[in-house]
Amino acid sequence: QLQYHAGLASGLLNQQSLKRSANQMGVSAKRRPKAQPTTLVLPPQYVDDVISRIDRMFPEMSIQLSRPNGTSAMLLVTLGKVLKVIVVMRSLFIDRTIVKGYNENVYTEDGKLDIWSKSNYQVFQKVTDHATTALLHYQLPQMPDVVVRSFMTWLRSYIKLFQAPCQRCGKFLQDGLPPTWRDFRTLEAFHDTCRQ
Repeated sequence: QLQYHAGLASGLLNQQSLKRSANQMGVSAKRRPKAQPTTLVLPPQYVDDVISRIDRMFPEMSIQLSRPNGTSAMLLVTLGKVLKVIVVMRSLFIDRTIVKGYNENVYTEDGKLDIWSKSNYQVFQKVTDHATTALLHYQLPQMPDVVVRSFMTWLRSYIKLFQAPCQRCGKFLQDGLPPTWRDFRTLEAFHDTCRQ
């Protein structure tokens, strides 16, 4: 759904149909062609190459790629000894992320990656929420490899989740939680309430 809506938004912005003028008012809304979502299906080998390049870029992050359903890719990203992230992808578009603690189980009873259950810890539930927000922020349908690389760079900033103080208040803990928000541009750490 995220990919579909991003494609629609991209199509609308490219048409610059948000500007209203007397010329455009004459065209009936019914006659305007619907913007088709841009779906980019990339070969699995290309996706594998992009992921392996990203894996080599970040030595403190290990990425295991699996394809349980054929073409869809699932990544298990282990960030140091801090956390593990399950990333569900369709081609090079990230559909969903689940963040869990390093010592938490990420597999179901039948040995598959558990993409449905959330972390037992509030701190990793917060990071999962922030990762979902990051997916919405890093959107560039024409260049999905850049999106994945940007998202992984942002995710790597959590290597110091329990060591970095908040950039606003300077404290390590607030309401029993470390600063779980990472700024999308500067990657600085903030508490949820300090980032506004």
